[in-house]
Amino acid sequence: MDVTQFEKVKTGRGFFAALDQSGGSTPKALAEYGIGQDRYGSDAEMFGLVHAMRTRVLTSPAFGGSRVLAAILFEQTMERDVNGVPAARYLWDEKNVVPFLKVDSGLAAEQDGVRLMKPIDTLDDLIERAHRHQIFGTKMRSVINDADEGGISAIVDQQFGYASRIMAAGLVPILEPEVSISSPHKEQAETMLRDAITKHLKALPAGSPVMLKVTIPAQPGLYGELAADPRVLRVVALSGGYSRDEACALLARDPTLIASFSRALLEGLTDSQTDEEFNTALDSSIEQIYQASVHKQPLHHR
Repeated sequence: MDVTQFEKVKTGRGFFAALDQSGGSTPKALAEYGIGQDRYGSDAEMFGLVHAMRTRVLTSPAFGGSRVLAAILFEQTMERDVNGVPAARYLWDEKNVVPFLKVDSGLAAEQDGVRLMKPIDTLDDLIERAHRHQIFGTKMRSVINDADEGGISAIVDQQFGYASRIMAAGLVPILEPEVSISSPHKEQAETMLRDAITKHLKALPAGSPVMLKVTIPAQPGLYGELAADPRVLRVVALSGGYSRDEACALLARDPTLIASFSRALLEGLTDSQTDEEFNTALDSSIEQIYQASVHKQPLHHR
């Protein structure tokens, strides 16, 4: 494990860029970027267009390690080049941004108020390729739609089960049990989630670094004790369907979280912008998310 990258992730000021839209979410990401489905006729063309979009983000002068600590990549992005350099190496060598890899294969059907991950059959292969590309860590997402104790327990069991294999292989896993922002019992689900994670963390041996990626909780500071656990490298927050303004306002109230935004990061960027317009818009987005990640309002306990 790279010590410089480890320290950057653990203590750096900034946020994570989530650039890991996969097959299911790519058409939506492209549509928001101004590329409709009439512009591509196959998956190969679609992934080519989304790689061009990501390349534009990664090579922009606005994007760099002074504000962006790490970037989460989709498997196909890891296997492609940016400016003639393999993507993960480009991130670290050219931009001083730590590379992570999304490893889940999508979501199973809902059961007990949650959507577990489909089995990650390719995990060993992904881990081997991640090492080859000098990836620092991984990310995997499941979704909690309601406050069902059994469902939430199953989500956390599954996340930690895969995480133990990833840690054994020398990578740092990001566990992402997303609580839907439209959950009818969001606050209750978040408390159950925190308690389930706490139980699993206590069973981890010392020196087993994990990260958490969570929905910004209804109660600021809810994950404070988890963030303080020596085994937790960082707790990052997803934007979860909030607009960038909303997500940043909520994030600024929570001293324990930094951003790991995907859609909110790319909001306002379009294919038709000139490079100057694109870079200005991206710079403004990065600055807003950076400020919400590093400058916090005082925490008022209810």
